[in-house]
Amino acid sequence: MTTVDFRSSASSTADTADTAGDRFVRFARLASTAPGLVLSWLVIVTVVLWAVAPGCFTSFSPYDGDVDASFSPPSADHLFGTDRLGRDLLARVIFGASTTLSATLLAVLVGFVVGSVVGLLSGFVGGRTDAIVMRFVDVLLAIPALLLAMTVVTALGYGTFTVALAVGISAVAAFARVMRSEVLKVAQSDYVEAAYGSGAGFGRVVVRHVLPNSVTAVLSLAALECGSAILAVAALGFLGYGAPPPEPEWGLAVSEGRDYLATYPWISILPGVLIAVVVLATNRISKSLGDQR
Repeated sequence: MTTVDFRSSASSTADTADTAGDRFVRFARLASTAPGLVLSWLVIVTVVLWAVAPGCFTSFSPYDGDVDASFSPPSADHLFGTDRLGRDLLARVIFGASTTLSATLLAVLVGFVVGSVVGLLSGFVGGRTDAIVMRFVDVLLAIPALLLAMTVVTALGYGTFTVALAVGISAVAAFARVMRSEVLKVAQSDYVEAAYGSGAGFGRVVVRHVLPNSVTAVLSLAALECGSAILAVAALGFLGYGAPPPEPEWGLAVSEGRDYLATYPWISILPGVLIAVVVLATNRISKSLGDQR
């Protein structure tokens, strides 16, 4: 005969309830002490969901419009209004999140990987190699990031992928400088000298000891660079270097309304406000990650 331990089941249920209750209490405490951080996470999560499943947030097409409804102001039917072709602006912003965020993530990934490798090798090898690499990094830092990105796009051609690559290249110098500074501190630590003393080779010391203890600051910079990359991708899209019309993209959405600012300002202002909100939310999250480091 099977015996059921009701006390164990009740205890498990109580533990689950306590865990859920503790999580709610922690969330409520965080919301009361840092409402800006909670709001920032909500903004980022919403935008990511837009990029993953845009069709779940709007029933309008970002390409098809109703000419009879062109230049409609923001209303219950069209929260962001419509453009000159009668296309729902909110739909174009929601569907454009995928293009903008994918370009942003690719740009940050390029800057993070290339810059981290350059800074890691420069800082750990040292000597003449470090001097030469850092002078090159200083030259890149002296050039405005947007200007450098525009130069790369002009050389490689237009398009979303090229824009992402150009923005990533413009961020390499910042990642390299931060990684080098962290590597210089870690390379002088006792456990690195002990690893060399135990017979570990150059590659093992770098991978097992230097890199894991140097990458934290670079990860915080990556979160901060997400906001800068969004601005750069949107700026290049505004200038016509990014996705061609009629593709939905945040910078292009702002650009399409610049000829109507005096008469129909919502076409450019509302997408522009959204870009600003997302960038501010990203910077707030990056600051919190930096404070916890």
